[in-house]
Amino acid sequence: MRADPKRLKRLQRLERFRAIARQGAAREAAEAEGTLAQLRGLAERTRGLARDYADRRDIVDASGLRQIASFMSGLQDLGSVTEADAERAQSMADTKQVLLAEAERRRAAAEDRAAREARSIAESRSTPVIAARKPIGTPLE
Repeated sequence: MRADPKRLKRLQRLERFRAIARQGAAREAAEAEGTLAQLRGLAERTRGLARDYADRRDIVDASGLRQIASFMSGLQDLGSVTEADAERAQSMADTKQVLLAEAERRRAAAEDRAAREARSIAESRSTPVIAARKPIGTPLE
């Protein structure tokens, strides 16, 4: 295949495009990981609150017991919802990491193609080694 400077320019543009796409995928993956960390922290704090309220022993009447039980039930429901959200965020973060890896592979492939094309152009522009000329005439001359 003939080395083509226009093809090299196209490959370099493609490489830049793929690098930008990779940066976008990296940003999305980082956001997904951040959301996951926030949800895990929220779930842990909710579980801690529920444990703290379950350990309370200063309730003096049935009304207080009912209020605490109702509050703890709400906290447990909130904890369950938060756990489910964290699981969804985990799967989303995993998906974003896969997309980031794919974007990196595409960028690396474009970079490799551009480098091969650049080498091909450099080789075609280099001056070829000229072999020694054959003598003209016959050996008797």
